[in-house]
Amino acid sequence: MPDRAPQPVDRQLPTDEARDLISLVRDIAQREIAPSAAEEEDAGRFPREVFTLLSEAGLLGLPYDAEYGGGEQPYEVYLQVLEELAAARLTVGLGVSVHTLASYALAAHGTKEQRAEHLPAMLGGGLLGAYCLSEPASGSDAASLRTKAVRDGDDWVITGTKSWITHGGIADFYTVMARTGVEGPRGITAFLVPGDADGLSAAVPEKKMGLKGSPTAQVHLDGVRVPDARRLGDEGQGFAIALSALDSGRLGIAACAIGVAQAALDEAVSYAAERRQFGKPISDFQGLRFMLADMATQIEAGRALYLTAARLRDAGLPFAKEAAMAKLYCTDAAMRVTTDAVQVLGGYGYTADFPAERYMREAKVLQIVEGTNQIQRMVIARHLAGPEER
Repeated sequence: MPDRAPQPVDRQLPTDEARDLISLVRDIAQREIAPSAAEEEDAGRFPREVFTLLSEAGLLGLPYDAEYGGGEQPYEVYLQVLEELAAARLTVGLGVSVHTLASYALAAHGTKEQRAEHLPAMLGGGLLGAYCLSEPASGSDAASLRTKAVRDGDDWVITGTKSWITHGGIADFYTVMARTGVEGPRGITAFLVPGDADGLSAAVPEKKMGLKGSPTAQVHLDGVRVPDARRLGDEGQGFAIALSALDSGRLGIAACAIGVAQAALDEAVSYAAERRQFGKPISDFQGLRFMLADMATQIEAGRALYLTAARLRDAGLPFAKEAAMAKLYCTDAAMRVTTDAVQVLGGYGYTADFPAERYMREAKVLQIVEGTNQIQRMVIARHLAGPEER
C-alpha cells in the first residue's frame, strides 16, 4: 500500500526566521504537547509546565515588540504558530491566544513606563494572563457590564463578577474591564489586576463538554484595590480597547479552529488509508474520497481567509470585517470537518479511543468564544450595510 499518511502543512512564510520558528513549534508540539494531550484532556489537567516552556522559548509574546521581550513577529506568522499548537492540543493553542489577548491592552495602550514595568514578565517571564470582559448578565451585550471601579485617592476599588474566563483562578494577571462612569460603552475603563490581589478569587471551573484541560471559571472581585498606575489607557476608553483587542483575538480563534480541523483531517486520512473493507482501503471509495476532498478544501479556504486578514493587520490597514469573517468561517468549517472526521472513522470515531470525537467537542466552543458566530454576522453586516436603525 502506498504511504498516504498526512504530511506537515506546506506553509507560505515570509522569512527564513519564520520557517525556523515553525520548525521549533512543530518539534515542541510533537515532543511535549501531543503525546499526552488525550490523557490530560480526559483528566482535565492544565499543562502549566508547557506554558512555562513556551515562555522560555519566546512563544508567548510573538506579535509584540522585542524591546519588551516580544518576538516582533507579524500576525501572519504568529497565527500559523497558533494553528500548529492548536493542532497538537487546543488547550495550548487557545491558551496562547488568550494570553496574547490579555497582554494587548498594556502593549497597545499602556504608557512607556507601564510597558517597561510589566510587559517583560508577561511576554517572557513565565506569567500567564486572562481577559475579563464577559459577565453573568452581559455576554454578547458586553457594553452593559456591571463590574464597577470606584476612585479612592490614588487607587481604584473594583467590585463585580466576570464569567467564562479562560485561565480563571490560575492566571498571574487579569486585564479587567470595569465601569468607571456613565452607562454604556463610554463609561468603561481597563485595568491590569494582579492574580494574587486581595479580594480576587475564582469559582470552581465550569464542567464543559470539551476543552476540559483549560480552566474556565467565574472571577470574583470583592473590593479589589489597584493603583491608578495600573489603569490602562484613559478613563472611559476601556470598551474601545476591548473591541480592538477582540478584532485581533478573533484571528487567534480562527487559527486555532483551522488547527483543530487540520488535526481531524489528518486523523481521517490516516485511518482511511489503514482501514480495509471489501478487500481495499476505504480511502479508495469515491464517496469517502470526496468527503476528504471537501474537508481539505474548507481548511485551505479558512487558512487563506485568516491569513488575508492578518496581512491587512500587519500592513496597518482596517481588518475588523475580515477578522469577523475569518472567525465565522473557520470555526464553522472546523465544526463541519470534525463532524465529518467522526463519520469517516465510523463507530471508532464515536469512541474516546480515537481523537476525532475530542476534536468535534472542542470545535463547538470555537463557534461561541470571543463573540458568537451570530455576533460575527452582525459585525460583517454592519460593515456592509451600516448600523441597524434604533
